[in-house]
Amino acid sequence: MSRWLHGRTLIEIAALATFLILPLIVSNYLVVFATRILILCIFALSFDLLWGCAGIMSFGQSLFFGAAGYGVALAARDFGVTSLLAVLPIGLLVGFAVATLVGSVLLLGRRQASVVFISMGTLTGSYAAERLARGWYYLGGQNGIPSIPPMTIGPYDLAEGVGFYFASLLLLLIVYAACRFVIASQFGLVLAGLRDGEQRLLYFGYRVQHFKLVTFSVGGAIAGLAGGLYTFHEGFAGPGSLGVVLSTQVVLYVLFGGAGTLIGAVIGTTTIETLGFWFSNSYQEVWPIILGLILVIVITLRPAGLISFLLDRREGTDVPVMPPAAKGGCDDPA
Repeated sequence: MSRWLHGRTLIEIAALATFLILPLIVSNYLVVFATRILILCIFALSFDLLWGCAGIMSFGQSLFFGAAGYGVALAARDFGVTSLLAVLPIGLLVGFAVATLVGSVLLLGRRQASVVFISMGTLTGSYAAERLARGWYYLGGQNGIPSIPPMTIGPYDLAEGVGFYFASLLLLLIVYAACRFVIASQFGLVLAGLRDGEQRLLYFGYRVQHFKLVTFSVGGAIAGLAGGLYTFHEGFAGPGSLGVVLSTQVVLYVLFGGAGTLIGAVIGTTTIETLGFWFSNSYQEVWPIILGLILVIVITLRPAGLISFLLDRREGTDVPVMPPAAKGGCDDPA
């Protein structure tokens, strides 16, 4: 056990050192781009907590991301709320509330909700929310809500740049540490049971649906935090932040990096966004094809993601992995 802890810790330290040094060696333009990646890493952690650690496929995770984005945008536009101390809780609460509402509908039925039912239900919610935003004048319609004023800390503006970068990095570290703490706790054992042996948990009398709803709501809150931060960073809230495209992207982030490992979600997000940025500048005509081929090859040949080149599955996660003989009827997300 000490070996894999050592190996993963080294990867985490290397990633942290890279993020700390980056603003010192790149231009301000790339700092802005890197800030966007940090925020998307928080978003990817929300999905990895649900799918990789608990086996709950939320295929419409952007619904919580975008709803929180619109929530903080409306608070800023209509009430002048731009303080960091207000914006972040609003994002968390909106994401949590929307996820709890959607999760209650999907998970608290008489029958156990299947993976397909949850994935299609969340995907439908994401699509419907995007269509609603595009047609609702109060939300800006197709144009969204532009020109959002900068986030503030006391009398100071937190505009995009180095300050926003380090604020985002600090939030990423907090979310990452909180997720590590949760999955290493007794609650993490329940998450492993939800993922690898749901029928066995039912046999022992666990209220599986309630545990799923709690996890679903926490994941929505984290996505909401990322959505609120992203909206102020971009200065804009648009229908695309609610839609299917972003929901698909976060699935790819996690699958590409390695589901259920947390650090894999960070690696996957960073790698895909960096490759997309570089290919779009170097091969403007064909870059989506090149990036898509790379994603297909890696996900097909290495289902455990990029992290599997460095660590095996047991080495990359705090969530206990049940031996095959002990698994129940739940699908294996890895």
